[in-house]
Amino acid sequence: MAKTTSTYVCTQCGGQTSKWQGQCPHCLAWNTLSESIQEAKPRRFQALAASGEVVRLSAVQAQETPRLATGLPEFDRVLGGGLVGGGVVLLGGDPGIGKSTLLLQALAEISARVKTLYVSGEESAAQIALRGNRLGLKADLPLLTEIRLEAIQATLKAEQPQVAVIDSIQTVYSEQLQSAPGSVAQVRECAQELTRYAKQAGITILLVGHVTKEGTLAGPRVLEHIVDTVLYFEGDTGSSFRLIRAFKNRYGAVNELGVFAMTDKGLKGVANPSALFLNRDEREAPGSCVVVAQEGTRPLLVEIQALLDSAHGGNPRRLTVGLDGNRLAMLLAVLHRHGGIPCYDQDVFVNAVGGVKITEPAADLAVALAVVSSLRSKPIPHKLAVFGEIGLAGEIRPVQRGQERLKEAAKLGFSLALCPRANLPKGKIAGMEVKGVASLAEALEYFRGL
Repeated sequence: MAKTTSTYVCTQCGGQTSKWQGQCPHCLAWNTLSESIQEAKPRRFQALAASGEVVRLSAVQAQETPRLATGLPEFDRVLGGGLVGGGVVLLGGDPGIGKSTLLLQALAEISARVKTLYVSGEESAAQIALRGNRLGLKADLPLLTEIRLEAIQATLKAEQPQVAVIDSIQTVYSEQLQSAPGSVAQVRECAQELTRYAKQAGITILLVGHVTKEGTLAGPRVLEHIVDTVLYFEGDTGSSFRLIRAFKNRYGAVNELGVFAMTDKGLKGVANPSALFLNRDEREAPGSCVVVAQEGTRPLLVEIQALLDSAHGGNPRRLTVGLDGNRLAMLLAVLHRHGGIPCYDQDVFVNAVGGVKITEPAADLAVALAVVSSLRSKPIPHKLAVFGEIGLAGEIRPVQRGQERLKEAAKLGFSLALCPRANLPKGKIAGMEVKGVASLAEALEYFRGL
């Protein structure tokens, strides 16, 4: 077996040293040395390392990867249809958001079909049992409370589960490194070893990851490159609803969205999330507009609220929740230049209801109409759904999947729709009147006539 030694590598220049120093002796950068394992290769392996076989792409037979459903449809949607053998999934989220609960429920559903293992480095077996009883789980899951990487690997080889959960990767440490658990070197080395074993044994490993105060995954950035799928669990702790997003997925589409509701029996999937984000007041109020957004393959109707108030200071405020603040500033400039609606003396507040985050530009038209509605104190009809991107020249640009957006709005009872002219449907949509516009001026003219 090859002998392993500990070395320190500079993150700036890649230089190596046998001992830790405050300053890199190669590039003279401070606090850039991180511990890593250097494995001495046997001479025979070094001689054969360069002998690789080149194959033609046309000669490779591509096979469809089988999926293992988790029993939670919303979770399967984000994963791209289910778990893949040999795949490594990293699930990150704020403390207490429900990461362990979600994976415990999924493992309980999977254990009825395949062999599983739940490894916890943060909770004892008694704590996990109490949570399982509270959730009403009937599955007799095999548990392991361990944080040593070598012990976890030995158990995986002995038990040979098809799906394993490691909760969490920041608590696992390798005895071959001297640094503390959760350090950059430990997280990187443990993730690499677990990923290597998952590929060799063909099992699925789900890693729980902590997040920093900025909302990003703790540890080195290379952690996200090592794994196959990166999921983020989001939600307001004061709300019972949770959102799970895919930011990287080698086996499926990214930007998929799964919606859950936290109950006393655990997380329950929300089959119709549009109804969740459209819990509106019956009376029509100025500044409220419904946008048909697209989250992955799912059309999602979200209420956009805008509030404008006279600025009392020298610098008017621009505040957004769930939307890009820079894009709001751009839309206000386009409204002034091409719509003749100045907002330079107004404080502007825009909110996406329900805690959802909208990153696509299809919400531009809905934001603009909500701002105008609040400024003019003129309500937008409840039965109007809007989508479209606004360019700097005041044009309304088409967006993807326009037909699916309109059908989703019609299914939820919307009888009016305002969309880019290029997204007009070829045929009529039952129960819906669709108006296509090519410029911001046309959209504002249509709004005045409502």
